[in-house]
Amino acid sequence: MIGTYGGYSGVVRRASFEHFACSVAQALEVIGDWWSLLIVRDIFFGVNRFDDIQRRLGIPRNTLTDRLEWLCSHGVLTKVPYGDSPNRFAYRLTEKGRDLQPVLLAIMAWGDKWGATAGNPPLQPTDPNGEPVELRIVNARTGRRVAGDKIRLVPTDGATDPNMVPPRTNIKSQ
Repeated sequence: MIGTYGGYSGVVRRASFEHFACSVAQALEVIGDWWSLLIVRDIFFGVNRFDDIQRRLGIPRNTLTDRLEWLCSHGVLTKVPYGDSPNRFAYRLTEKGRDLQPVLLAIMAWGDKWGATAGNPPLQPTDPNGEPVELRIVNARTGRRVAGDKIRLVPTDGATDPNMVPPRTNIKSQ
C-alpha cells in the first residue's frame, strides 16, 4: 500500500504498513526511515532543539519539520516551548520514545560489527560507573541468556494474518 508520509505532499511517497498485523511493520510505520531514528538518537544524546538537530544531521529544514511533526503525532516525542518566542520548541522523548533505546543500541551494535565502524566503534554504552553494557536476549522467566539460534517465533492469538507469521510455528532465527 502506498501513502503519503506525515504532512508530505504527493511528491514523497512510501509504503504504508498501518494495515499489516505485524509488530515489525507497525514499528516501521512510525520509525521506519533513517531520519527518524537519527533524530531520536540525537534527542537521546540531549540535542533537542530544532536548529541544533538540523545542524548536526545536515537534514533539510522542511524534512526535519515533517519528521518532528510525525514523531510528535505518533507519541514518540513531545514539544516543549523554550525561550521568549512562542515558536521555539525543544523536543523530548515520551515513554514510547524512551522505549526505543534498546532498538538504537541494537542497531548501533550491528553497525559496529558489520558497518563502516567495524573494529573501531565510535561509542561504548556504559552503566553509570563506566562499565560496558550490552543487549542480551534472556528467558523472561529465568533471566538466563538465550542464544540467537535457539529463539523461536510462535504465533499468538494476535496473529490474525497468516502472511505476517512464520510459515511454521517452529521457525528458528537464522
